[in-house]
Amino acid sequence: MLELIICAVFTILPDYLYRRHVQGKRIGREITLYSVWFELRWGIVSCVLLTVSLITAIFYFHPATTYATAVFRSVPVLPDAGGRVAEVFVRGTDHVEAGQPLFRLVDTTQRTALETARRAVAEVDAAAALARADLAESQARILEAQGALQQARDEYDTKVELNRGASNVVSRREIERLGVLVQTRQAGVQAAQAARQAVEARRDEQLPAQRASVEAVLAEAEAELAKTVVRAGVSGRIEQFLLQVGDVVNPMLRPAGVLIPDRGGLQRPMLVAGFGQIEAKVLRAGMPAEATCVSQPWTVIPLVVTEVQGFIATGQVRSTDQLIDLQQVGRPGTVLVSLEPVYEGGLAGVLPGSSCIANAYTSNHEALDDPKVSTGRYLMLHGIDAVGLVHAILLRIQALLLPFKTLVLSGGH
Repeated sequence: MLELIICAVFTILPDYLYRRHVQGKRIGREITLYSVWFELRWGIVSCVLLTVSLITAIFYFHPATTYATAVFRSVPVLPDAGGRVAEVFVRGTDHVEAGQPLFRLVDTTQRTALETARRAVAEVDAAAALARADLAESQARILEAQGALQQARDEYDTKVELNRGASNVVSRREIERLGVLVQTRQAGVQAAQAARQAVEARRDEQLPAQRASVEAVLAEAEAELAKTVVRAGVSGRIEQFLLQVGDVVNPMLRPAGVLIPDRGGLQRPMLVAGFGQIEAKVLRAGMPAEATCVSQPWTVIPLVVTEVQGFIATGQVRSTDQLIDLQQVGRPGTVLVSLEPVYEGGLAGVLPGSSCIANAYTSNHEALDDPKVSTGRYLMLHGIDAVGLVHAILLRIQALLLPFKTLVLSGGH
């Protein structure tokens, strides 16, 4: 309607003024209801063509959408493994901090596994103490074997010396027996030393490896026990949390609730808008934009386009056992655009999830400042930027009428 009025000012109104004041025709006589089309046909046709052109230019170069939302992130409250609730620490709508326990699952199996792992560590420690005692025993056996070897050598050397002076003092058989005894005692020393090396290897290599293994099992048991206490991953407000002791939760089928992070879980507050596909070539990062939201009526928020998604969600394909039929695709998708406030705190009064109306405006400021731009192109670009004022006026009219439309015409919903 606003575009039609503007176009009529430049077409129908001059045509009527010319016929009324220049040609002297009067309404009700020369200009009647039957002759108005014939008399004002040039103005009416020009008004219609200009209106259609103006609306097309406005909505193409300055796109608008009613599909805009203040997005926020939600985190499902899920345990790492399914189980039965043993204790609940918080209630719904409570504010929780990161790491705060929310509820605990029945942990009988986990505590039993943890106690078994602790006993295994104690067994390895006892084996290490026993290995130290065995090492002392093997050292004593080495000393005993060395003493026996020395005694056998001394006796062998004495008998050999006696036999060297008088061959009939000691029999040859006795000397051979003593030689074999010396060799036996030498083997005993080597066996004792090997036993000590085995004890040292068990103390220095086997038992530490066993302890590392049981410590890993102990750490795993402690981790499994810690999983029975479900904690908040981020700070925020917990919603739809209706757990009771005895309920069964499952990470795949039944979450315990939803955690809404502080500030919506986003690094910066933003709006996400879906514009028509035909406007995809116009939308680009850096475009100025404006929006008005239901949760903050009578307010126009200045924004800037920060990102334009390079694909449309309705075209996504997932591997299934059925071939894709495009007739099954619903409404054509939109071009997803991220909008951030120009000023700090621009979206402070907008509730997360609020519905909004958004406009984006094409700006040719840099092209107009180019000294090489031709006159025709300069006028065209300047005209494109100028008609954006119409869309800005329409947005403000929508912001003004939005509360009345919502409360009165829509029955308060």
